[in-house]
Amino acid sequence: MSTTAENMNPVKETATASRDKLVTDLKAVVADAEEILRATANQAGEKMGELRERIQDRLRDAKVRLADAEVKILDSTKAAARCTDDFVHEHPWKAVGIAAALGLALGVLIGRR
Repeated sequence: MSTTAENMNPVKETATASRDKLVTDLKAVVADAEEILRATANQAGEKMGELRERIQDRLRDAKVRLADAEVKILDSTKAAARCTDDFVHEHPWKAVGIAAALGLALGVLIGRR
């Protein structure tokens, strides 16, 4: 099963974690930008109005892209979980062996401290 091996790939897991962090960071940037817009709402001037309008347009676009990214991350996470579940059901003893090996490795690492 190549799809199972691909979904259990540590590189893919790292990429997914990086995407999750990117989405979280971008949400923080969007929230900060919205706060700046609210704080400068009473500032007058043609340039300020144009700048606020341009920032609002870009924030709207960023929010849409973030929502799309979240959906993709959620879908890929669900797919990985399904593949893992399928693997465990198809190869229960391999899964037990892998879990035991990981547990042993973690136990050795923790025991050294």
